[in-house]
Amino acid sequence: MKLLVTGGLGFIGSNFILKSLAHDNDITITNVDAELYGSDHRNLLQLKNSDRYNFVKGNISNKKLMEKQIDKCDLVVNFAAESHVDRSINDANPFLVSNIRGTFTILDIITKQNKRMIQISTDEVFGSLLTGTAQENSKFNPSSPYAATKAAAELLINSYCITYGSDVVITRCTNNYGPRQFLEKLIPKTIVLAHNNKKIPVYGNGKNIRDWIFVDDHCDAIDLVLKNGKSGESYNISADNEIDNLTVIKKILDMMNKSEDLIDFVEDRPGHDLRYSMDSNKIIKNLNWNLKSNFEEGLQKTIQWYENNPEILNTMSNALESTPWKNSN
Repeated sequence: MKLLVTGGLGFIGSNFILKSLAHDNDITITNVDAELYGSDHRNLLQLKNSDRYNFVKGNISNKKLMEKQIDKCDLVVNFAAESHVDRSINDANPFLVSNIRGTFTILDIITKQNKRMIQISTDEVFGSLLTGTAQENSKFNPSSPYAATKAAAELLINSYCITYGSDVVITRCTNNYGPRQFLEKLIPKTIVLAHNNKKIPVYGNGKNIRDWIFVDDHCDAIDLVLKNGKSGESYNISADNEIDNLTVIKKILDMMNKSEDLIDFVEDRPGHDLRYSMDSNKIIKNLNWNLKSNFEEGLQKTIQWYENNPEILNTMSNALESTPWKNSN
């Protein structure tokens, strides 16, 4: 099978590529990535000499480029997206271009070429939930420009599936963590700052709740959807592991033998969702997906990966000196 992966130099995309190539010898992958701030070639350095992996620099909104690449593949997995909420609040335009226009470009091409597409979406399309869990057909209620653009992309896909019979499946996942995650996210930023004994900024009182899933489990779910997911449907992917941000930070500090005095409460961001929660019974029941990692084990593996990659850790440390962004989750 020839896969076209977009955004494969990023966190989840790179983990998916490595896992797919390691577990299926019949797969070849072309990775289209625009090499923006969240991309890092070091994530896939071990594939440098692989004859089953090919990298193409480019933007998913480039129609000619995507027509050429999609024509050579069997299936597209679209990870490419602007995903940092703080950045979307500061300037929403790049999110409109990548998350809506870029998705539309791929969608229109795969429809005309009769190809299959997996769209990687997010639990944030459902917005903040005080109680209960979101089902696949729950109402969209995005709070940030980022979440709104991901919801818009889903609506475009839905319209194409109904009108043109496009072969698309949507996955929505909760908060990922694990190796290769970009420094602006809560867990890697906390690890880097704690490693350097620097203050760790926490929005508000730190009681915002997220459902944390280890990236390998998410990649397993995508693989199942890729092979067995029903066209025109969506699948929620969650870990039933709801933890508030402050508790996550304290767990990391404890595992790294660092003081909680590093915690620094800062002003909350606008429209900060209190809680995300999704029901993933559909993918468990219909596709036999199951979790393999518990949070503590996954967190320890994540910390160890960053500490075992000092070059990346130091690069992230230097970047944090100049970045204006606080923890995003």
